Amino acid sequence: MVEPTVTDLPAQAPPVCLADFAERARAVLPPDVWDYVAGGSGAEVTLAANRAALDRVAVVPRALRGVETPDLGARLLGRPYAMPVAVAPMAYQRLLHADGECGLAAAAGAAGVPYLASTLGSTPIEEVAATGAEIWFQLYWLREKALVMDLLARIREAGCHALVVTVDVPVLGRRFRDLRNAFRLPSEVTAVNLPNGRDDLAHSGAPGVSAVPAGATFAPALGWDDLAWLRERVDLPLVVKGVLDPRDAQEAVRVGADAVVVSNHGGRQLDGAPASVRMLPEVVNAVGDRCQVLLDSGIRGGTDVLRALALGAAGVLVGRPLLWALAAGGRAGAASALDLLAGELRDALALAGCPDPAAARALRTLRVD
Repeated sequence: MVEPTVTDLPAQAPPVCLADFAERARAVLPPDVWDYVAGGSGAEVTLAANRAALDRVAVVPRALRGVETPDLGARLLGRPYAMPVAVAPMAYQRLLHADGECGLAAAAGAAGVPYLASTLGSTPIEEVAATGAEIWFQLYWLREKALVMDLLARIREAGCHALVVTVDVPVLGRRFRDLRNAFRLPSEVTAVNLPNGRDDLAHSGAPGVSAVPAGATFAPALGWDDLAWLRERVDLPLVVKGVLDPRDAQEAVRVGADAVVVSNHGGRQLDGAPASVRMLPEVVNAVGDRCQVLLDSGIRGGTDVLRALALGAAGVLVGRPLLWALAAGGRAGAASALDLLAGELRDALALAGCPDPAAARALRTLRVD
Protein backbone atom coordinates (compact mmCIF):
# COMPACT_ATOMS: atom_id res chain seq x y z
CA MET A 1 0.00 0.00 0.00
CA VAL A 2 1.39 3.43 -0.95
CA GLU A 3 1.68 5.62 2.11
CA PRO A 4 -0.16 8.97 1.91
CA THR A 5 1.79 12.17 1.55
CA VAL A 6 0.88 15.69 2.53
CA THR A 7 1.13 17.02 -1.03
CA ASP A 8 -2.65 17.33 -1.30
CA LEU A 9 -2.90 19.48 1.82
CA PRO A 10 -3.18 23.26 1.43
CA ALA A 11 0.12 25.12 1.74
CA GLN A 12 -0.48 26.63 5.16
CA ALA A 13 0.34 25.93 8.79
CA PRO A 14 -0.35 22.30 9.71
CA PRO A 15 -3.62 21.61 11.53
CA VAL A 16 -3.21 21.35 15.28
CA CYS A 17 -6.66 19.92 16.06
CA LEU A 18 -9.54 18.35 14.16
CA ALA A 19 -11.49 21.62 14.18
CA ASP A 20 -8.86 23.12 11.88
CA PHE A 21 -9.95 20.74 9.14
CA ALA A 22 -13.52 22.04 9.35
CA GLU A 23 -12.36 25.56 8.52
CA ARG A 24 -10.37 24.30 5.54
CA ALA A 25 -13.21 22.13 4.30
CA ARG A 26 -15.68 25.00 4.40
CA ALA A 27 -13.31 27.06 2.28
CA VAL A 28 -13.22 24.48 -0.53
CA LEU A 29 -16.70 22.93 -0.50
CA PRO A 30 -19.78 24.29 -2.29
CA PRO A 31 -22.11 25.81 0.33
CA ASP A 32 -24.87 23.25 -0.25
CA VAL A 33 -22.45 20.34 0.23
CA TRP A 34 -21.10 21.91 3.42
CA ASP A 35 -24.67 22.26 4.69
CA TYR A 36 -25.54 18.69 3.70
CA VAL A 37 -22.72 17.32 5.85
CA ALA A 38 -22.68 19.88 8.67
CA GLY A 39 -26.41 20.18 9.17
CA GLY A 40 -28.85 18.33 11.35
CA SER A 41 -32.57 17.79 11.31
CA GLY A 42 -35.21 20.33 12.30
CA ALA A 43 -33.95 23.26 14.34
CA GLU A 44 -30.72 21.30 15.01
CA VAL A 45 -31.40 21.12 18.73
CA THR A 46 -29.99 17.61 19.00
CA LEU A 47 -27.03 18.48 16.81
CA ALA A 48 -26.05 21.23 19.25
CA ALA A 49 -26.87 19.06 22.27
CA ASN A 50 -24.30 16.45 21.27
CA ARG A 51 -21.47 18.93 21.58
CA ALA A 52 -22.84 20.67 24.66
CA ALA A 53 -23.36 17.40 26.53
CA LEU A 54 -19.82 16.20 25.83
CA ASP A 55 -18.45 19.50 27.07
CA ARG A 56 -20.34 19.01 30.34
CA VAL A 57 -18.57 15.71 31.07
CA ALA A 58 -15.63 16.35 33.39
CA VAL A 59 -13.12 13.54 33.83
CA VAL A 60 -11.34 13.36 37.18
CA PRO A 61 -7.68 12.48 36.52
CA ARG A 62 -5.56 10.26 38.74
CA ALA A 63 -2.15 11.43 39.99
CA LEU A 64 1.23 9.70 40.30
CA ARG A 65 0.26 6.74 38.17
CA GLY A 66 3.65 6.42 36.50
CA VAL A 67 2.23 6.84 32.99
CA GLU A 68 4.44 8.38 30.34
CA THR A 69 3.41 6.94 26.97
CA PRO A 70 0.06 5.14 27.04
CA ASP A 71 -0.62 2.18 24.79
CA LEU A 72 -3.65 3.13 22.67
CA GLY A 73 -4.48 -0.42 21.59
CA ALA A 74 -8.00 -1.73 22.10
CA ARG A 75 -10.12 -4.72 21.11
CA LEU A 76 -13.37 -4.07 19.29
CA LEU A 77 -15.59 -7.01 18.36
CA GLY A 78 -12.80 -9.30 19.46
CA ARG A 79 -10.20 -7.88 17.08
CA PRO A 80 -7.17 -5.73 18.00
CA TYR A 81 -6.99 -2.17 16.72
CA ALA A 82 -4.49 0.64 17.15
CA MET A 83 -6.95 2.75 19.17
CA PRO A 84 -10.57 2.54 20.34
CA VAL A 85 -11.82 4.47 17.33
CA ALA A 86 -13.69 3.56 14.15
CA VAL A 87 -14.55 5.69 11.14
CA ALA A 88 -18.31 6.24 11.23
CA PRO A 89 -20.38 5.20 8.20
CA MET A 90 -21.07 8.23 6.02
CA ALA A 91 -22.77 8.39 2.64
CA TYR A 92 -21.52 9.77 -0.68
CA GLN A 93 -17.94 10.54 0.31
CA ARG A 94 -17.00 11.43 -3.26
CA LEU A 95 -19.07 14.57 -2.69
CA LEU A 96 -16.20 15.78 -0.52
CA HIS A 97 -13.15 14.74 -2.55
CA ALA A 98 -12.30 12.58 -5.54
CA ASP A 99 -10.47 10.17 -3.18
CA GLY A 100 -13.86 9.43 -1.59
CA GLU A 101 -14.41 6.21 0.30
CA CYS A 102 -11.16 4.63 -0.86
CA GLY A 103 -9.14 7.57 0.42
CA LEU A 104 -10.73 7.57 3.85
CA ALA A 105 -10.63 3.77 4.10
CA ALA A 106 -6.95 3.70 3.17
CA ALA A 107 -6.22 6.32 5.82
CA ALA A 108 -8.11 4.23 8.39
CA GLY A 109 -6.17 1.14 7.37
CA ALA A 110 -2.86 2.95 7.78
CA ALA A 111 -4.00 4.20 11.20
CA GLY A 112 -4.99 0.69 12.28
CA VAL A 113 -8.68 1.42 12.89
CA PRO A 114 -11.82 -0.04 11.27
CA TYR A 115 -13.62 1.76 8.48
CA LEU A 116 -17.42 1.49 8.36
CA ALA A 117 -18.52 1.41 4.72
CA SER A 118 -21.99 2.81 4.07
CA THR A 119 -24.77 1.20 2.07
CA LEU A 120 -24.99 4.63 0.43
CA GLY A 121 -21.31 4.76 -0.41
CA SER A 122 -20.30 6.33 -3.70
CA THR A 123 -17.60 3.69 -4.29
CA PRO A 124 -18.40 -0.03 -4.60
CA ILE A 125 -17.76 -2.01 -1.45
CA GLU A 126 -15.40 -4.28 -3.39
CA GLU A 127 -13.13 -1.35 -4.25
CA VAL A 128 -13.20 -0.04 -0.70
CA ALA A 129 -12.25 -3.47 0.65
CA ALA A 130 -9.39 -3.65 -1.85
CA THR A 131 -7.64 -0.80 0.02
CA GLY A 132 -6.64 -3.36 2.64
CA ALA A 133 -8.47 -1.58 5.47
CA GLU A 134 -10.50 -3.56 7.98
CA ILE A 135 -14.04 -2.99 6.76
CA TRP A 136 -17.26 -3.15 8.75
CA PHE A 137 -20.27 -2.81 6.44
CA GLN A 138 -23.13 -0.54 7.52
CA LEU A 139 -26.50 -1.83 6.32
CA TYR A 140 -29.64 0.17 5.74
CA TRP A 141 -32.52 -2.28 5.64
CA LEU A 142 -33.97 -2.00 2.14
CA ARG A 143 -37.60 -2.41 1.18
CA GLU A 144 -36.84 -5.49 -0.92
CA LYS A 145 -35.38 -8.32 1.16
CA ALA A 146 -33.77 -9.78 -1.96
CA LEU A 147 -31.61 -6.64 -2.18
CA VAL A 148 -30.56 -7.13 1.44
CA MET A 149 -29.54 -10.69 0.63
CA ASP A 150 -27.56 -9.51 -2.39
CA LEU A 151 -25.69 -6.99 -0.24
CA LEU A 152 -24.95 -9.63 2.38
CA ALA A 153 -23.45 -11.89 -0.27
CA ARG A 154 -21.28 -9.06 -1.55
CA ILE A 155 -19.94 -8.09 1.86
CA ARG A 156 -19.03 -11.70 2.59
CA GLU A 157 -17.21 -11.95 -0.72
CA ALA A 158 -15.45 -8.63 -0.09
CA GLY A 159 -14.12 -9.90 3.25
CA CYS A 160 -15.86 -7.45 5.58
CA HIS A 161 -15.24 -8.11 9.26
CA ALA A 162 -18.58 -7.01 10.75
CA LEU A 163 -22.14 -6.03 9.85
CA VAL A 164 -23.51 -2.81 11.33
CA VAL A 165 -27.27 -2.38 11.00
CA THR A 166 -28.56 1.17 11.32
CA VAL A 167 -31.94 1.14 13.07
CA ASP A 168 -32.77 4.83 13.57
CA VAL A 169 -33.80 5.66 9.99
CA PRO A 170 -37.35 4.42 9.34
CA VAL A 171 -37.54 7.64 7.30
CA LEU A 172 -35.00 10.40 6.82
CA GLY A 173 -35.25 13.34 9.20
CA ARG A 174 -36.33 16.71 7.78
CA ARG A 175 -33.15 18.68 7.26
CA PHE A 176 -34.01 22.32 6.82
CA ARG A 177 -30.69 23.32 5.30
CA ASP A 178 -31.14 20.78 2.51
CA LEU A 179 -34.72 21.90 1.93
CA ARG A 180 -33.70 25.53 1.65
CA ASN A 181 -30.84 24.61 -0.69
CA ALA A 182 -33.01 22.23 -2.76
CA PHE A 183 -30.09 19.87 -2.31
CA ARG A 184 -29.49 17.16 -4.85
CA LEU A 185 -26.58 14.90 -5.70
CA PRO A 186 -24.44 15.63 -8.73
CA SER A 187 -24.87 13.09 -11.49
CA GLU A 188 -21.44 11.56 -10.97
CA VAL A 189 -22.08 10.74 -7.27
CA THR A 190 -24.39 7.77 -6.85
CA ALA A 191 -25.13 5.08 -4.27
CA VAL A 192 -23.23 2.46 -6.22
CA ASN A 193 -23.89 -0.34 -3.73
CA LEU A 194 -27.58 -0.19 -4.68
CA PRO A 195 -28.47 -1.94 -7.94
CA ASN A 196 -29.98 -0.38 -11.04
CA GLY A 197 -29.76 3.27 -10.02
CA ARG A 198 -32.01 2.93 -6.99
CA ASP A 199 -31.13 6.49 -5.90
CA ASP A 200 -32.02 8.13 -9.24
CA LEU A 201 -34.48 10.50 -7.57
CA ALA A 202 -31.68 11.85 -5.36
CA HIS A 203 -30.34 13.65 -8.44
CA SER A 204 -33.47 15.59 -9.38
CA GLY A 205 -34.18 18.64 -7.25
CA ALA A 206 -37.01 21.16 -6.96
CA PRO A 207 -37.33 24.45 -5.05
CA GLY A 208 -37.92 23.84 -1.34
CA VAL A 209 -37.34 20.09 -1.71
CA SER A 210 -34.33 17.97 -0.81
CA ALA A 211 -33.85 15.20 -3.36
CA VAL A 212 -32.01 12.84 -1.03
CA PRO A 213 -35.05 11.53 0.92
CA ALA A 214 -36.85 10.96 -2.39
CA GLY A 215 -34.08 8.60 -3.39
CA ALA A 216 -34.23 6.52 -0.23
CA THR A 217 -35.28 2.90 -0.49
CA PHE A 218 -35.31 2.06 3.21
CA ALA A 219 -37.90 -0.19 4.82
CA PRO A 220 -39.74 1.83 7.49
CA ALA A 221 -41.32 -1.20 9.18
CA LEU A 222 -38.09 -2.86 10.32
CA GLY A 223 -38.59 -4.79 13.57
CA TRP A 224 -36.63 -6.88 16.03
CA ASP A 225 -37.81 -10.05 14.29
CA ASP A 226 -35.98 -8.84 11.20
CA LEU A 227 -32.80 -8.45 13.23
CA ALA A 228 -33.25 -11.97 14.61
CA TRP A 229 -33.74 -13.25 11.03
CA LEU A 230 -30.53 -11.49 10.03
CA ARG A 231 -28.61 -12.88 13.00
CA GLU A 232 -29.51 -16.41 11.92
CA ARG A 233 -28.09 -15.83 8.44
CA VAL A 234 -24.94 -13.83 9.13
CA ASP A 235 -21.87 -15.34 10.72
CA LEU A 236 -20.15 -11.97 11.12
CA PRO A 237 -20.17 -9.92 14.33
CA LEU A 238 -23.47 -8.00 14.40
CA VAL A 239 -23.61 -4.38 15.55
CA VAL A 240 -26.85 -2.44 16.08
CA LYS A 241 -26.35 1.27 15.47
CA GLY A 242 -28.79 4.00 16.49
CA VAL A 243 -29.76 2.93 20.02
CA LEU A 244 -30.61 5.51 22.69
CA ASP A 245 -33.12 3.76 24.98
CA PRO A 246 -31.57 1.11 27.27
CA ARG A 247 -34.56 -1.13 26.58
CA ASP A 248 -33.61 -1.22 22.92
CA ALA A 249 -30.04 -2.10 23.85
CA GLN A 250 -31.39 -5.05 25.83
CA GLU A 251 -33.47 -6.12 22.83
CA ALA A 252 -30.36 -5.96 20.67
CA VAL A 253 -28.59 -8.29 23.09
CA ARG A 254 -31.60 -10.61 23.03
CA VAL A 255 -31.42 -11.03 19.25
CA GLY A 256 -27.70 -11.71 19.39
CA ALA A 257 -25.95 -8.38 18.80
CA ASP A 258 -22.25 -8.34 19.60
CA ALA A 259 -22.25 -4.57 20.07
CA VAL A 260 -24.56 -1.58 20.10
CA VAL A 261 -23.78 1.96 19.03
CA VAL A 262 -25.35 4.66 21.17
CA SER A 263 -26.17 7.25 18.53
CA ASN A 264 -28.69 9.87 17.47
CA HIS A 265 -27.30 9.82 13.92
CA GLY A 266 -25.24 12.93 14.53
CA GLY A 267 -28.37 14.97 15.20
CA ARG A 268 -29.74 14.19 11.74
CA GLN A 269 -32.85 12.16 12.63
CA LEU A 270 -35.27 12.98 15.48
CA ASP A 271 -34.61 16.56 16.50
CA GLY A 272 -35.15 16.83 20.24
CA ALA A 273 -33.69 13.39 20.93
CA PRO A 274 -31.17 13.38 23.78
CA ALA A 275 -27.45 13.75 23.23
CA SER A 276 -25.87 10.34 22.70
CA VAL A 277 -23.39 10.76 25.53
CA ARG A 278 -26.23 11.45 27.98
CA MET A 279 -27.67 8.00 27.28
CA LEU A 280 -24.35 6.16 27.21
CA PRO A 281 -24.12 5.29 30.95
CA GLU A 282 -27.70 3.99 30.99
CA VAL A 283 -27.04 1.74 27.99
CA VAL A 284 -23.78 0.47 29.49
CA ASN A 285 -25.59 -0.39 32.72
CA ALA A 286 -28.42 -2.09 30.83
CA VAL A 287 -26.23 -4.49 28.83
CA GLY A 288 -23.42 -5.09 31.32
CA ASP A 289 -20.77 -7.33 29.81
CA ARG A 290 -23.17 -9.03 27.38
CA CYS A 291 -22.05 -6.88 24.46
CA GLN A 292 -19.76 -3.99 23.70
CA VAL A 293 -21.06 -0.43 23.65
CA LEU A 294 -19.72 2.21 21.27
CA LEU A 295 -20.51 5.91 21.22
CA ASP A 296 -21.32 7.94 18.11
CA SER A 297 -22.37 11.57 17.55
CA GLY A 298 -20.37 14.65 18.45
CA ILE A 299 -16.87 13.22 18.93
CA ARG A 300 -14.42 15.96 18.00
CA GLY A 301 -11.10 15.00 19.58
CA GLY A 302 -9.08 12.84 21.92
CA THR A 303 -10.60 14.31 25.07
CA ASP A 304 -14.04 13.24 23.82
CA VAL A 305 -12.73 9.70 23.32
CA LEU A 306 -11.46 9.72 26.91
CA ARG A 307 -14.85 10.95 28.12
CA ALA A 308 -16.61 8.10 26.31
CA LEU A 309 -14.21 5.51 27.70
CA ALA A 310 -14.63 6.85 31.24
CA LEU A 311 -18.41 6.55 30.86
CA GLY A 312 -18.10 2.90 29.90
CA ALA A 313 -17.80 2.83 26.12
CA ALA A 314 -15.45 0.35 24.49
CA GLY A 315 -14.74 2.85 21.73
CA VAL A 316 -16.16 5.60 19.57
CA LEU A 317 -17.18 6.33 16.00
CA VAL A 318 -15.82 9.53 14.47
CA GLY A 319 -17.70 11.09 11.57
CA ARG A 320 -17.78 14.70 10.40
CA PRO A 321 -14.21 15.64 11.43
CA LEU A 322 -12.85 12.97 9.12
CA LEU A 323 -15.06 14.13 6.27
CA TRP A 324 -13.71 17.65 6.76
CA ALA A 325 -10.18 16.28 6.62
CA LEU A 326 -11.02 14.31 3.48
CA ALA A 327 -12.45 17.43 1.85
CA ALA A 328 -9.40 19.49 2.82
CA GLY A 329 -6.74 17.06 1.65
CA GLY A 330 -8.07 13.77 0.37
CA ARG A 331 -6.47 10.62 1.72
CA ALA A 332 -3.52 12.59 3.09
CA GLY A 333 -5.85 14.92 4.96
CA ALA A 334 -7.73 12.01 6.51
CA ALA A 335 -4.47 10.34 7.50
CA SER A 336 -3.30 13.57 9.12
CA ALA A 337 -6.56 13.87 11.07
CA LEU A 338 -6.35 10.31 12.38
CA ASP A 339 -2.74 10.88 13.40
CA LEU A 340 -3.77 14.03 15.26
CA LEU A 341 -6.59 12.14 16.97
CA ALA A 342 -4.17 9.43 18.13
CA GLY A 343 -1.84 12.07 19.55
CA GLU A 344 -4.70 13.81 21.35
CA LEU A 345 -5.92 10.54 22.84
CA ARG A 346 -2.41 9.59 23.96
CA ASP A 347 -2.04 12.94 25.71
CA ALA A 348 -5.48 12.70 27.29
CA LEU A 349 -4.81 9.22 28.68
CA ALA A 350 -1.41 10.27 30.04
CA LEU A 351 -2.85 13.37 31.69
CA ALA A 352 -5.63 11.27 33.24
CA GLY A 353 -3.11 8.74 34.60
CA CYS A 354 -4.25 5.88 32.34
CA PRO A 355 -1.73 3.45 30.79
CA ASP A 356 -4.29 2.30 28.22
CA PRO A 357 -7.93 2.78 27.16
CA ALA A 358 -9.16 0.00 29.45
CA ALA A 359 -7.87 1.87 32.49
CA ALA A 360 -10.04 4.88 31.63
CA ARG A 361 -13.13 2.94 32.67
CA ALA A 362 -12.02 3.29 36.30
CA LEU A 363 -11.95 7.11 36.12
CA ARG A 364 -14.60 9.18 37.84
CA THR A 365 -16.71 11.55 35.80
CA LEU A 366 -18.76 14.54 36.87
CA ARG A 367 -21.47 16.43 35.06
CA VAL A 368 -20.60 20.13 34.99
CA ASP A 369 -23.69 22.35 34.61
